[in-house]
Amino acid sequence: MKEYLKSNPAEGVSVAIVVDLNEENAEQHYVFLINERNDDLKGCMVVSRGYGENLKSGEKIETSVLRHVVDELPANSFVKIEPIMPELFGLNNEYWVSFWIDEVMYDKRYIFLPESIKQENLVAIPIMQKNGVLIR
Repeated sequence: MKEYLKSNPAEGVSVAIVVDLNEENAEQHYVFLINERNDDLKGCMVVSRGYGENLKSGEKIETSVLRHVVDELPANSFVKIEPIMPELFGLNNEYWVSFWIDEVMYDKRYIFLPESIKQENLVAIPIMQKNGVLIR
């Protein structure tokens, strides 16, 4: 297999869920991709999905799979990926991130477990100067 096709674990890249203002100046939860590396990320792909089960009925629940492309994410910066509705906080919310640095591909899955997106799990996110639920 060619070296550039091998996938390497991403380090210095995080996913956070943060409350921010939407277009109507109302509070909304958003998913952010954070690059804490000193390298620019090229050709970023974020694939998101939610899955779990209804605790009352046991019925399996799956959301649509969404794909987002960020052509370039500069070093020590962040980008808003998508809104997330509080109704989905009871599911596993998975974000599979892949990107290129110097012709080497990196990837990692970030999973917010059910009910982990809540006030007591907020941490300071210095690069954003906001609080949020963060997975490194």
